[in-house]
Amino acid sequence: MNILNLFKNKTFSHGIHLPDKKEHTREQSIRRLHFAPELIVPLSQHFGAPAKAVVSPGQEVVRGQVIAEADGFMSVPIHAPASGVVKEIELYPTAKGPKTEAIIIKTWPGASQRAASFEPVNIASLSHEQLIQAVQDTGMVGLGGAGFPTHVKLSVPPEYSIDTLVVNGCECEPYLTTDHRLMLEKTAELLQGTSMLMNALGAKQAIIGIEDNKMDAFNAIKSHISGFEHIQVKAVQTHYPQGSEKLLIKVLLGREVPSGGFPYQVGVVVQNIATITQLGELLPSNQGLIERVVTVTGTGVNKPGNYLVPLGTPIRFLLDHVGFSGNANHLILGGPMMGSTVASLDVPITKPVSGLLVFNEQSVEKVTDEIYPCIKCARCVDACPMHLNPSILGQLASKRQYEPMMETFNLMDCFECGCCSYVCPSNIPLVQYFRIAKSVLREQPREEA
Repeated sequence: MNILNLFKNKTFSHGIHLPDKKEHTREQSIRRLHFAPELIVPLSQHFGAPAKAVVSPGQEVVRGQVIAEADGFMSVPIHAPASGVVKEIELYPTAKGPKTEAIIIKTWPGASQRAASFEPVNIASLSHEQLIQAVQDTGMVGLGGAGFPTHVKLSVPPEYSIDTLVVNGCECEPYLTTDHRLMLEKTAELLQGTSMLMNALGAKQAIIGIEDNKMDAFNAIKSHISGFEHIQVKAVQTHYPQGSEKLLIKVLLGREVPSGGFPYQVGVVVQNIATITQLGELLPSNQGLIERVVTVTGTGVNKPGNYLVPLGTPIRFLLDHVGFSGNANHLILGGPMMGSTVASLDVPITKPVSGLLVFNEQSVEKVTDEIYPCIKCARCVDACPMHLNPSILGQLASKRQYEPMMETFNLMDCFECGCCSYVCPSNIPLVQYFRIAKSVLREQPREEA
């Protein structure tokens, strides 16, 4: 039976079908980017408390050395992406707007790409607690874009047990191909990392879910999987946003995460391909996260591809390397659906950044900024993969009626995939409304306290 026919029904209801725009980078092998003269290393590259600097201006650092330690459980350390001298520690612009404290490293000319060596770790000999600590010590966070500390995600409440690790290889955002290339080029590390995390969770099985527009990756993993009897790989339909963890759990396992709940409540933990692959490489060698693969593509790029980029590399330096042409206003960190636009070329590449999209003025469609009244067409309702009512949520948001959005219409189940905004004929920025509403609701308990 044809493999595509075998899995043709593996998808979810609603969502949208997008042109994948991956043709310019899917065949491009990962290439290493050399060091920028200065690296800007923010202390906050993850969800949770920023790391605390343990170096000072004028101090020499070695690639791989801890330069900032975790500030509590909901935090991770930061490692030097290159050898050099700490120039200063100061506030620096971020992609999200507000400035954050960053360590500026002046790299040594001709610095080696090799990291400092540390005592290797026998992963099999570690207890559960030691393995969780080892994951935190790597500084690993979700590399799919969320930036949630990986060790926290692995620390499941004791009243729950995990039977399945789901490995998210869907990479459903248009343009992005980092996970695709890692599945092809780092298959051994992916399977090793998967096996390690299964042990950390006590999971009996792991399922690697891959969209069916990446069948070469499916076949590559399938050909290496013989020694890993409890790991299986499944193809699912190419359908946005297939990579959402709750949707992928439903598609692969038929389990439904309750509204407002977490995957561990149905016995599952989900991890991204890049995260697991990096852990498979870093944990045995006792190394920290100092670089990541980034897809750089778009009409404003002369040399699109997948680049292994030292963390802290300024966007300006990366664009100079790939041959940037066009207007700096058309830059997106991440994918076009869930990524964020960037106004400053001095913003650095950080742990959660999976892509840099660059569009020149000629390719950017001139779309009006005017917002028209909702015409009750229900396209957003048909598109929402969480089966919410974005139209009603948008009307409540425009009136700042945030409490009913959460209590009656399940706002917090929205993961901001952008489907509703994409299909709206009235140009209503629904996702932006929802982000503002969530931000206001999250701040309310602090104000009341």
